[in-house]
Amino acid sequence: MKIMSMKKGYCLIMTTFMLFLVARSQLTTDFYKTTCPNLLGVVRKQMINAIKTEMRMAASLLRLHFHDCFVNGCDASILLDGTDSEKSAPPNQNSVRGYEVVDQIKSSVESSCSGVVSCADILAIAARDAVLLSGGPSWKVLLGRRDALLPATQSTVNGALPAPTEALDSIISKFDAVGLNLTDVVSLSGGHTIGLARCATFSNRLFDSNGTAAADSTMDASMASDLQSFCPVNGDGNRTTAIDRNSTDLFDSHYFQNLLNGKGLFSSDQILVSGDVAAVTTTKSLVQSYSNNFPLFSADFANSMIKMGNISPLTGSSGEIRKSCRSVNSS
Repeated sequence: MKIMSMKKGYCLIMTTFMLFLVARSQLTTDFYKTTCPNLLGVVRKQMINAIKTEMRMAASLLRLHFHDCFVNGCDASILLDGTDSEKSAPPNQNSVRGYEVVDQIKSSVESSCSGVVSCADILAIAARDAVLLSGGPSWKVLLGRRDALLPATQSTVNGALPAPTEALDSIISKFDAVGLNLTDVVSLSGGHTIGLARCATFSNRLFDSNGTAAADSTMDASMASDLQSFCPVNGDGNRTTAIDRNSTDLFDSHYFQNLLNGKGLFSSDQILVSGDVAAVTTTKSLVQSYSNNFPLFSADFANSMIKMGNISPLTGSSGEIRKSCRSVNSS
């Protein structure tokens, strides 16, 4: 019975791995070589303009791709409008932004090659450019995704996306569910080296349930005091501050140095070195390595982004190529 169980487990692992390879093999770096040869240049130009207008937009486009891929795969379902849409689910509402920039990119792409490029691929390219233009690594984006015909249900969104207050073992489980490992957990968390966060997303570390100042013991005392003043109990929960207080807009390794000094903003960040589960031995070791080795972090981050970009893509005749990223095509 034990041998049969082991065989079944092995078969399940191999089946999952083969499905990943099949999906990945359908995506290529030169997918639009003949149908839209200027695609990368068109997207890059629009991304440069967007970041010049607002530096924060780099982090926003990176986050948008992440939130899309973790829910039913990289299919641009998060871009669809609607009263009960994926983008209006609690983890995305008042959190994910950059939709107008995607609209601008899509419009420019459509002017260059109409009806050819998916919104899902635009998100993947924009996320890569967001990192590169912030001083981070580049990578060859695999392309050929198609767009979802429906947004994910809000319950699916709530169950799939890691939350800033979540425990490490739960975060690891959610990454594992989409084929990502511990290295991916730590390297992709490093995306928090750029961007801003709302007071509401980390106030749990500043006050107790009665609203009394009681900072998380793993947070640097001076940082906690500053944040308690910046984000008072009855203050504006949507007020924002830098996630990486050393370099808000520069993609570097300060985020990991911050964690080692108790200056991670989210509890989901700080638990990478302060958690009480067995996996923290591995995550802390990676944080230490990345903190003083930016090339290593860059390489691992790029590899993890490629893996994330290949979560359950729609290819072939599945889905569609939307004319507008906000709505499905009319029949």
